Amino acid sequence: MRPHRWTPPRATARAAQTQSTPALPEVRLIPLPGQGPEDVVLTADGHVVTGTEDGAIWRVDPADGTVEKIAQAAGRPLGMHADADGSLLICVAGHGVLRLTEAGAELEPVITEVDGERIIFPSNVVRDDVGTVYFSISSRRWPFEQWMGDILEHSGSGRLVRRDQAGQVDVLIDGLQFANGVVLAPDRSCVLVAETGAYRITRYWLSGPRAGTVDRLVENLPGSPDNMLLGSDGLIWIGMVAPRNPLLDRMLALPGIFRRLTWALPEWLRPAPARSAWVIALDLDGTVVHDLQRPGDNFAMVTSVVEHQGTLYLGSLSESAVGVSAVP
Repeated sequence: MRPHRWTPPRATARAAQTQSTPALPEVRLIPLPGQGPEDVVLTADGHVVTGTEDGAIWRVDPADGTVEKIAQAAGRPLGMHADADGSLLICVAGHGVLRLTEAGAELEPVITEVDGERIIFPSNVVRDDVGTVYFSISSRRWPFEQWMGDILEHSGSGRLVRRDQAGQVDVLIDGLQFANGVVLAPDRSCVLVAETGAYRITRYWLSGPRAGTVDRLVENLPGSPDNMLLGSDGLIWIGMVAPRNPLLDRMLALPGIFRRLTWALPEWLRPAPARSAWVIALDLDGTVVHDLQRPGDNFAMVTSVVEHQGTLYLGSLSESAVGVSAVP
């Protein structure tokens, strides 16, 4: 498969501020005992942590490929956040945001409902240094196991939520199209959320003259953004699941009833993500600094990426390994 090279639409002024970058270098695989490491995070001691579809939480030593199971969740682990003290916040499908204090401990519930409604599809989470937690809810209508149903229905039931250090929970943005990755600006001036179903990164201002308002950091992306993390280089690194599907784009313009009927079709007839390995990196002004792609021959459907001192660690919903590559 030939990589999709980004030529931004004219209407997207911020996205057009892109630089030409080389292809994503070859991806080395660190095999896992489970399938689908949807999110990857890097701990303070240099380990990669991820979760697989069987609920297992794994700690990976990228130096020698050693893999150790450190916890078991009652549902599918999704987005994670690693704190400096070694604890983890973990979004668990059907359960909300949970905390793992140390290896071998039981997961503790942190946020399980919003406005009296159980969280069925938490997606990604980040915590600041004073204890405020920001997290996304991809859908209030569809569970994780039927995530494609929300994309097809275009439900717009995603949310960006904040829980402050006193325990107060507030919905910052409602009506998001499959809310996904969450990044907090280093100066805490804003929080960013990826809208996978709308091909954009949305920004909520936390301070300054625009506090409490919403705008877009970048729009009309040529693929589907997933989990996001700040790299050691200060850039926002984003896993791109796949290039945009022309059939799906045409379907999104149809009335909702026709999109919902598509969900009733056999899986092989529904629009499916093309296999590619793709990550991008933006600065905090929305300029695309890196657009790295390669054919998805041995690793595809990148749902997360961590950059640390030039090394890239990749997660995927479809693979049974953590990918390792580099910034060219």
